[in-house]
Amino acid sequence: MSQQAMKIEAARAALDFVENRMRLGIGTGSTAEEFVKLLAERVEDGLDIIGVPTSERTAKLCLQLGVPLSTLEETPALDLTIDGADEVDGNLGLIKGGGGALLREKIVAFASQRMIVIADASKVVQALGKFPLPIEVNPFGLAATRHAIDNAAQSLQLTGSIALRGGNENDPFETDGGHYILDASFGHISDPDALSRALHEIPGVVEHGLFLGMAEKAIIASEAGIRTMQRS
Repeated sequence: MSQQAMKIEAARAALDFVENRMRLGIGTGSTAEEFVKLLAERVEDGLDIIGVPTSERTAKLCLQLGVPLSTLEETPALDLTIDGADEVDGNLGLIKGGGGALLREKIVAFASQRMIVIADASKVVQALGKFPLPIEVNPFGLAATRHAIDNAAQSLQLTGSIALRGGNENDPFETDGGHYILDASFGHISDPDALSRALHEIPGVVEHGLFLGMAEKAIIASEAGIRTMQRS
């Protein structure tokens, strides 16, 4: 089974948790896009849901495929969010933000009673950090913010490059909210909670891609089939 086929099967399994009249947070990324395509088929067959997308990219796809949408202003409390992840550890700690939507993804997930992650087996890790940690930052004071992040990391014995996404400070990647992303290649993060707290203390950090204690299940597709991980 190809990685793409695994993403589709994980997305298909997540549909079992979607119920009629749900207020549904809809994630961003390649696996989430497969979920949107399958969800659209169910909507066409009569499923009654309202979706809140986590990015303009997801919103565009939903509108193209006929998935009805709302906003958190109109629908501030959600029943369930289904989203992908860049890494998933054994306790359902996540790294997210590879697609550049981590702030909106975290806001939508926090507004939801439950969060379910869908991923292929390559995303499951023993410890977070192999995938560079996305950190969304305000453009103002970028150099000072990067310096503060580096200091915070070193205080936790974390080292590695902290790169501006897009690579060019004159033309960097911008999030839907107009922020920049720094990708921090820290490697093994031994204490994700401590890193989360340290990053939140830096004024220029808007949000980071550590999603801790948020997902209740992860639906993982592999060559052997589907398995469900649950938070302990």
